[in-house]
Amino acid sequence: MEKIVRSYLEYLEIERNYSARTILAYETDLLSLTKFLRRNKKDSFNNVHKESLRAFIGFLLDQGFSRRSVARKIASMRSFFKYLKRNKIIENNPALVLITPKAVKRLPVFLDEQSMQKLLAATDQTGHNKSRDLAIMELFYSTGIRLSELINLTLKDLKPEEGLVKVKGKGRKERFVPVGKKALSAIDEYLVEGRNLAPPADKTDGGNFLFLTAKGRKLYPQAVGRIVRKYIGAVSEIEKKSPHVLRHTFATHMLNHGADIRAVKELLGHESLSTTQVYTHISSARMKKIYEESHPKA
Repeated sequence: MEKIVRSYLEYLEIERNYSARTILAYETDLLSLTKFLRRNKKDSFNNVHKESLRAFIGFLLDQGFSRRSVARKIASMRSFFKYLKRNKIIENNPALVLITPKAVKRLPVFLDEQSMQKLLAATDQTGHNKSRDLAIMELFYSTGIRLSELINLTLKDLKPEEGLVKVKGKGRKERFVPVGKKALSAIDEYLVEGRNLAPPADKTDGGNFLFLTAKGRKLYPQAVGRIVRKYIGAVSEIEKKSPHVLRHTFATHMLNHGADIRAVKELLGHESLSTTQVYTHISSARMKKIYEESHPKA
């Protein structure tokens, strides 16, 4: 069974062009399923029935997995068994009847506009790598790109004359995203004052990537996470302080200022409009608060 899982993962990588991170998630989900099936005397996917999959879901919930995590594993199983059926590895698809448990909807955490301005001001004044840190913060806020998209930017991806940056998103799909003048100015300052101070990177690590460490290597996710946590923590008491907070902040501020939700969807690189619609709940909550505070008979 593990061999079949491996062939499926190769299919995701080669034919579906999935990212390494997504493939790792599928691998984790499917190998845990395989392990569970073997413990329950199932040595072939042809012997797996809907009861087996439901038992696996029950096992996950008993182990304390969140509904969100279980929902992801069900999605992995649906995709996997659909692949098995299409390739005639199994006769019947037992995953067709699986019901995804409803996850608790959580509104994205974001910074208000005043806190975001304070963050950018603080980044401009402190730290040994202040020009790099400011460029990172301005770019996150100006474009709403993901952490993985930011660290994989190369010098060639910048199109300053056009006010654009080429981003490689999920599934290695490329898109062009507009960049504001302040972000471009911060990047230009970093390229002159910060990036050129880094020692030459070797050809296998660093190279033409935009953001580098002090040693001239490609900047890595944990380092960006520390940078973001430092500056968000200086201006806000929100519990979550990840780079994704800046992505949420970008989207929320865009919608609050009248941006069309379809345009925001394209800027964020979302495949489905439903993914973007979560931000309309934030805007609605904000409008309701303003109404209650301002209307004499609210």
